[in-house]
Amino acid sequence: MASHTATAPLLPWRTGLAYGTLAAPLAFVSLPLYVNLPYHYASVAGAPLAGLGAVLLATRAFDALVDPAIGRWVDRLLRQGAVCTASAAILASLLMVLGFGALWHPPFDAQDTTGLLGWLAGSLLVCTLAYSVLAILHQAWGTRWGGEPAWRARVTAWREGASLTGVLLASMLPAWLGLDATTGFLALGLALGLTGLLRLTTPVSPQQQPQSVTRPANSPWANAGFRRLLAIFMVNGVAAAIPATLLPFFVADRLQASELLPVLLLCFFGTAALGLPLWVKAVARWGLAPSWRAGMLASVLAFGFTPLLGEGDGIAFAVICLASGLALGADLALPGALLTGVIHKSGEGGRSEGRYLGWWTCATKLNLALAAGLALPLLSAAGYRSGASEPAGLQALAWAYGGLPCLLKLAAATLLWRAERLHSSWRHI
Repeated sequence: MASHTATAPLLPWRTGLAYGTLAAPLAFVSLPLYVNLPYHYASVAGAPLAGLGAVLLATRAFDALVDPAIGRWVDRLLRQGAVCTASAAILASLLMVLGFGALWHPPFDAQDTTGLLGWLAGSLLVCTLAYSVLAILHQAWGTRWGGEPAWRARVTAWREGASLTGVLLASMLPAWLGLDATTGFLALGLALGLTGLLRLTTPVSPQQQPQSVTRPANSPWANAGFRRLLAIFMVNGVAAAIPATLLPFFVADRLQASELLPVLLLCFFGTAALGLPLWVKAVARWGLAPSWRAGMLASVLAFGFTPLLGEGDGIAFAVICLASGLALGADLALPGALLTGVIHKSGEGGRSEGRYLGWWTCATKLNLALAAGLALPLLSAAGYRSGASEPAGLQALAWAYGGLPCLLKLAAATLLWRAERLHSSWRHI
């Protein structure tokens, strides 16, 4: 295949840093909400597990389903100009910090279950809805730039690299500094990220200027390329979300190495961050879709040995985490860049990014729900119980953790290969 290097645009590092920085606090806030929050309300606040689970499920489902409406609103904001956009971003940041801080200080105790769960639902909705506004706005901002494949891959890589930094910080700071200090760190990160973002214009490069159009915006679902890309993204996303859901169980029960979990996470996300520049270079040489497919296959090669591991194989699993983390860089940098190309090729660039990204972020959130809904019932039916040591259950855990994701990755790679035949421009856009 012909190299794309000759036409690869350069993204100034100052521009990439100014754009990407906001992704760090956005990723930083996600981990405590999914990891620390349930434990805090169950063990510290004394909320009943059944009620806690129902509230978390309802609020997260509502948060995901409202994303398409938020996306349409973001499009209107961007059309209204910089002042409206900046005002909405600042207000959303303030609400997110207030909601996040309120979550850890409910004014009710376990005796008032209704008040406690009501406080949780209200604070969580304020935080997550404000997060959704900022996340969709941030992605739409970069998507509007358009550009050549290598330019778009670099834009996405800066955003996802900052996200990985936020995830790594969020895995350490709550335990080290406490949740109140974590709230302060979140506020500082949002202030720095917004300062950098709002200093940029959109678009900032001469790569592809959005044209003024008056025709009505088409629904993303009318775009066959988007439908196919979203299907691939979801299959691949579930393949990535299943190991994320089952990792603590696999490390604790199959490997008997709970103490290695922080190191394994560092290996995985650290190499993912280091691998992002390599995948950007791959795009310049091979194109977006072929590079993403190569990343999927590399992930299968790295992760395919996982079901063979057992007690005492923690070091071998660390090597797998390093290799699969390197492959993860393709999943982080390339799908978003490919989505940008699909939007601009359809003629919707510069006016409908929010509509597309609303459904894209909805799919991202649903991937986590689908992973838990698929893997956990299968494990239960196969006889696995958390903390148990029955060989059949542990073997089922190993195959659910390592085998099922590989099958889904292969399915996603096949779908991508077929989609390239229907959309030949995917090799270049």
